[in-house]
Amino acid sequence: MIGCGSPYLFGTYSKLLKTKFDYNQTQLNTLGFAKDLGSNLGVFAGLFAEVAPPWMLFLVGISSNFFSYFMIWLSVSSYVPKPHLWLMFVYIYITSNSQNFPNTAVMVTSVGNFPDQRGIILGLLKGFVGLGGAILTQINLAIHGNQNSMDLLLLLSWLPSIVCFLCFLPIRTIKARKHPQELKVFYHLLYVSIAIAVFLLFLTITQRNIAFSQAGYAGGVAVIGVLICLPLLIAIKEELFLFKLGKQTMNPSVVVSIPREQLKEISKISLRSVSNVCKEPQRGEDFSILQALLSKDMALIFIATVSACGSSVAAIDNLGQIAESLEYPNHSISILVSWISIFNFFGRVFSGFISETLMTKYKLPRPFMFGLTQVFTCTGLLSIAFPYINSVYVASLIIGFGLGAQTPLIFAIISDLFGLKHYSTLLNCGQLAVPLGSYIMNVEVIGRFYDAEATKIGNVKNGKGLTCTGTHCFSESFMILAAVTLFGAMASFVLAYRTRDFYKGDVYKKYRDDMEVKHSNAELYSSDDKNNEHKMKTDDQSK
Repeated sequence: MIGCGSPYLFGTYSKLLKTKFDYNQTQLNTLGFAKDLGSNLGVFAGLFAEVAPPWMLFLVGISSNFFSYFMIWLSVSSYVPKPHLWLMFVYIYITSNSQNFPNTAVMVTSVGNFPDQRGIILGLLKGFVGLGGAILTQINLAIHGNQNSMDLLLLLSWLPSIVCFLCFLPIRTIKARKHPQELKVFYHLLYVSIAIAVFLLFLTITQRNIAFSQAGYAGGVAVIGVLICLPLLIAIKEELFLFKLGKQTMNPSVVVSIPREQLKEISKISLRSVSNVCKEPQRGEDFSILQALLSKDMALIFIATVSACGSSVAAIDNLGQIAESLEYPNHSISILVSWISIFNFFGRVFSGFISETLMTKYKLPRPFMFGLTQVFTCTGLLSIAFPYINSVYVASLIIGFGLGAQTPLIFAIISDLFGLKHYSTLLNCGQLAVPLGSYIMNVEVIGRFYDAEATKIGNVKNGKGLTCTGTHCFSESFMILAAVTLFGAMASFVLAYRTRDFYKGDVYKKYRDDMEVKHSNAELYSSDDKNNEHKMKTDDQSK
């Protein structure tokens, strides 16, 4: 999942594209839209996951990631002629879309393996994606010793591809005994991930104030590498524990049987299910793809995502230009991108764990928490609209945290309301709202306002693209973004009101019952085998 964090680095190398190819802000934001479209147009990956094993998704992602980043590197290095804008659009689209294939494979298999801990699982997985941008930045500094965007593009072509190739074999759906302390294990993984994030934050703050040598960068990456290996050690330890536990329970003392009356009731339920196939299911049951997409709940999710997530993504895409317009030093751009990545992680794990706790213990609807994160994000957008000293640093923390918190909530809400049968497709359909929102905010709002302000003050193309300097460059556009985000929060609160009764019930009862039946069947078969073995021994002795 760390390898899937490369799209967060668009803000680091976007300035290189602008100066190298003499783009104006609207053209650059069009490329930003290509990145957002690719990141969120994962429907093809979702449909492919319905019929293909996870390893095939990884191979598609690996090949497309290498091809697209390598072609961009060849273009900016002048090894190939300057590509047309539409061709660069395609390259950047593929760079981000390639991440959907391993991302979908990991998320769908993990939620299927741990359906009653989905909020926590989604928070952890998407959290590591958020950390990916900061980790890849540090690796680039350790290898090249500078912040050259050309070197970064080359690194992004081969490093995530190698990481995915080395890690894809263990990713599969498994039918294993449920861990008696499953939640405790997830918290151990959380503590390790927080340690990685805190260390990254320490590194970026230190690098902002102290000039590091290449050896210093390499030392920091070595520590990060050790921390990243800790979750693997935790997994090995727990697998050994489950193996020992399985050996102890080979001869269960309880025999499970299903009465005939219960079998008759099951057959009646099955007949009723067939007769109701054309009716819209209740919330929490397995919806078909069309039933989910045409529901009012999905419409509200779409509106909230278009408004809030689209605005946040547009703000992140323009972070480099915002810092430049406010005359921040050049090295601050990579620091801002790293901070967004780190606090994006904090937002994701926070919403994953906290939303799970608030929902299961206090029956608080997840859409209500979704709305709160959007209101919080408004404060970061207003920090750019009305800038003050170091306001861009503050905004990067708030927007990164807010967007990170919204991501696992979207995926968890979709799985809560529409079931897991077509989850691989529905989670990617839910993401389609993000590129639509980011395009409107990026190109039609931010880009047009920026170019208009730059033209007013007479800054024309001079080999560095159309530029604007001053607090007025992004002020009006970010006031609009804040208002649109607040509108999205209102849609989330409406969805929370509509689903309040559903969340008051036991959302995970169905999945716990399914897991108990599977476990009971396993014990029943094991007990039958033992009884047959004992009977055969008795017959042999009597002979």
